[in-house]
Amino acid sequence: MKTDAAHCAGNVERVMEQYGDMLFQICLVMLKKTGDAEDAVQDTLLRYLQKAPNFENAEHEKAWLITVAANRCRDMKRFFVRHPQTNLEEIHAYACRPEDNGLLDTLLELPDKIRIVLVLYYVHGYQTAEIAKIIGKSASAVKMRLFKGRKLLKKQLKKEEWLYE
Repeated sequence: MKTDAAHCAGNVERVMEQYGDMLFQICLVMLKKTGDAEDAVQDTLLRYLQKAPNFENAEHEKAWLITVAANRCRDMKRFFVRHPQTNLEEIHAYACRPEDNGLLDTLLELPDKIRIVLVLYYVHGYQTAEIAKIIGKSASAVKMRLFKGRKLLKKQLKKEEWLYE
């Protein structure tokens, strides 16, 4: 007999209390980053809520949670390999170089729909087709946003150069 979602939601607090530290430690060892480990545990608990599994006993529940958490960590690691990310400290270091005067500030002033495309393309290395899938637009729309973004950045940076001369 499957339990309903409301009953399962009540169990999430108990599960977190009982297994949360263990799940976090497993995820931290696998992912090596606190934020990623926290995300993996949260995803595991969300899966617990969605599936509302019926367990034979406490050991079965514990084994299920560990398996789901470990699988989520493996999925995240695969994603990180396929989509390398630049560390925020590195971005900050680049922005603090004198030759990049105001680049980060200028980028932050761009409209969201253009900024996200520029960041995904130039910082995270996604191709236009991948970005199109991520943002739910066509590849030609992504190319147009890249074009507009470059144009706006160039215009804004030239404007700032003029102000500092």
